[in-house]
Amino acid sequence: MTTVELKRKANVIRQDIISMLVPAKSGHPGGSLSAADIVATLYFQEMRINPQEPNWADRDRFVLSKGHAAPVLYAALAEKGYFPKEELQGLRQTGHMLQGHPDMKKTPGVDMSTGSLGQGLSAANGMALAGKLDKRDYHVYALLGDGEMAEGQIWEAAMAAAHYKLDNLTAILDFNGLQIDGTTDSVMSTAPLADKWRAFCWHVIEVDGHDIEALQKGFAEAKQIKGKPTILIAKTVKGKGVSFMEDQAGWHGNAPNAEQAEQALKELREEALTLG
Repeated sequence: MTTVELKRKANVIRQDIISMLVPAKSGHPGGSLSAADIVATLYFQEMRINPQEPNWADRDRFVLSKGHAAPVLYAALAEKGYFPKEELQGLRQTGHMLQGHPDMKKTPGVDMSTGSLGQGLSAANGMALAGKLDKRDYHVYALLGDGEMAEGQIWEAAMAAAHYKLDNLTAILDFNGLQIDGTTDSVMSTAPLADKWRAFCWHVIEVDGHDIEALQKGFAEAKQIKGKPTILIAKTVKGKGVSFMEDQAGWHGNAPNAEQAEQALKELREEALTLG
């Protein structure tokens, strides 16, 4: 898939994020929108997956450690064909399968139930270690939030991944600088972040999380690293693509109303026209 096609996929994912949050009247737009380019690149370029066989033993795995950003995952899964896009309108509603956080028992394509922050990387470690023990060549990807870096379990998992030389594991940090209570620096600074991961014996790649080509190069580099796990620290903008949501902590966990959604979708559709 070309870079332009991946940009179009990311735009569609962003539109679906906005659309599904309106009937739900709840959810997390900010961190879902910031991760759309990352998730589009993974699901439509990098990952070896088969929507017709969601539990294929040799598929690549994806763990959304920042589980509150479930809308970006659901939008990608629907666009990829794991389930009908009509299901997106049932987000967070009784009797529908799309929970507020990913549920691997209810939703095709979800590899791990997540939502308790800090736990996703440990689950990804287990998947990667199992792959090595079973002599399978799948790759495991884990998407982390920057507010999540304050969780101690993340660093325990980071130590374990390095100890077991999990070079079939790539973490991606959605580094948008904001969390529910404000900036990550003011709530609990993790600076210098790249140096910390290097000190934990990870290979570190710093990228623009909205640059598709940079993401592709980062993922390609990660696959060449042997003997240690890799993390892509992806600098992003919370609420990316919607002017009034961008870089605003208030849109961490608030759904847009119908009027706000109309404005957001208008902006995203206009952006889509510039992509050719």
